[in-house]
Amino acid sequence: MAADGRATEIVVIGGGTAGVRLAQRLAADATANADAPATAVTLLGEEPHAPYNRVLLGEVLAGRYGPDVISLPPAPGTVRRGVRAVRIDRAERLVRCDDGSVVPYDRLVLATGSNPVLPALRGLRQPERGGLPAGVHSFRTMDDCLALSAEVRPGTRAVVIGGGLLGVSAARALAERGAQVVLAQQGEYLMERQLDRAGSLLLRRHLESWGVEVHTECRVRGLVLDDVKDGPGSGLGSGRLAAVELADGFRLDAELTVLACGVRPRTGLARDAGLDVGRGIVVDDELRTSDPYIHAIGDCAEHGDRLYGLAGAAIEQADALARSLTAGPASGRAARYTGTRALTRLTLAALGGHAPQVPPTERPSGPLDLAAFGETTPRPGDDVVQLTDATRGAYRKVVVRGDRLVGGVLLGDLTTIGALARTWEDDEPLPPTTPLLHLLTPDGGS
Repeated sequence: MAADGRATEIVVIGGGTAGVRLAQRLAADATANADAPATAVTLLGEEPHAPYNRVLLGEVLAGRYGPDVISLPPAPGTVRRGVRAVRIDRAERLVRCDDGSVVPYDRLVLATGSNPVLPALRGLRQPERGGLPAGVHSFRTMDDCLALSAEVRPGTRAVVIGGGLLGVSAARALAERGAQVVLAQQGEYLMERQLDRAGSLLLRRHLESWGVEVHTECRVRGLVLDDVKDGPGSGLGSGRLAAVELADGFRLDAELTVLACGVRPRTGLARDAGLDVGRGIVVDDELRTSDPYIHAIGDCAEHGDRLYGLAGAAIEQADALARSLTAGPASGRAARYTGTRALTRLTLAALGGHAPQVPPTERPSGPLDLAAFGETTPRPGDDVVQLTDATRGAYRKVVVRGDRLVGGVLLGDLTTIGALARTWEDDEPLPPTTPLLHLLTPDGGS
C-alpha cells in the first residue's frame, strides 16, 4: 500500500507473456495472502491485439490456428491496448504515452520484450517507403504474422534468412502453406544455440523431406528489388523484392523474405530514463533496476549477466516479482530470483495443408518433436551417451559431468524428457550404481 493509504499503483509496460503473467500472479497472490498490500495494476500494451502466446505464431502462419486461439488468458486490472509508452519521468513517477496520456506509478515494471535484429543487407532499408521493402518481413509480432500470411500462396518463392528456432518455425510454416522455401543459415548448422551437430543434421533432413531447401554456412549479402525507379538491371529500385543475393553473387529468386536473425532486448525507454543498461536492462535478484521503484522482467531483463529470451524464464521472473510485490510486511517471504534453467521445446507438426511440391507418400509420417536443455556440447572429461534410430528419425543424447546431468538433446522421441528435465533442474547427484545408458530409457534415470 502506498504511504498515503491508497492502493499501490503498479504499472506494467508490455503486454506479452511476462507482463500478463505478472498481472495474473499479482491478483492471485493478493487474494491468497491476507496480509498483502492492496494493489491496482495497469498494463500498457503497444500492440492493438489481445495479448497472445508469441511462441505459437508459427502455427498461425501455418494456418493451423486462428489468432484468437493463441490469446493469453485475460489479465486482471486495467489493460490498455495500442498505447506506447514514450518516456519515464522518474522524478514524478509518471509514464508518458504516445496518445498524450500520463500514467502515475508507485512501482513500474518494464516488460518491453525484444525487437527483431535487422541484418546489414544491401537494399534492406527503404526510408522513403516507411521501412522494409515490399515482400520483406520480420517475424516477431502478430501484425508481422498476419502481413506475411496475407502474401503467401501455394508456389510462392520464399527465402527465410536465419536458421535458429524462429527461422526453422517460419520455414516449416511457409512449407505448410505450400510455398517453395529456401532457408539460408550463416552458421555451420541449424539451431546452433540449442542443438549439437548430429541433432541439427537430423532436423535438416526433416526440413528437406518437407520440401524446404536448406543452405548452411550461407551468408546473405543483399536484397534485389524490382527496378521501378533506377532503370532495368540496376537492382536498386524502390519496388518489390525480386531476389536475395548471396555473398558469392548467386541470386535466389524470391517473392517473400522472412528475417529471422535473432532478437535484441528493447532497452530504449530504460536507457533514456537513465537506468543501468548492458545488453539488457540490468536487474538484481529482486528484479529491481538501478531505480528501486522500477523493475524489469522477460526478454528485456539482464540478470546475472545473462539474457534468457525464453518464455519459461519470463514466467519464473514474473512469479518471483509478484511474490515480492505482494508480500506483506510481516510475511518474511523471500522472493529472490536466482536464474532459470531453460528448456527449449519445439513441435513441428506433420506436413499437411498445401505443400504441392512434396508428395504425401514422401512426407514424414508424424510431427517432429524437439527438446534441448543445458550444455549440449561436452567439455573434455565429460561423459556422453547418445542413441540414434535412423529408421524412426530419432536422436537422444545426454552430457554428464562428474555425477551431474548437465545437458541433453532429444529429437523425434521425447518419452524420457520429463524425467531428464527433472533430474537436470534438481541438479542432484546421479545414483552411482545407475548405468548412464539408463538416462535414455523411458524411466529417464528416475
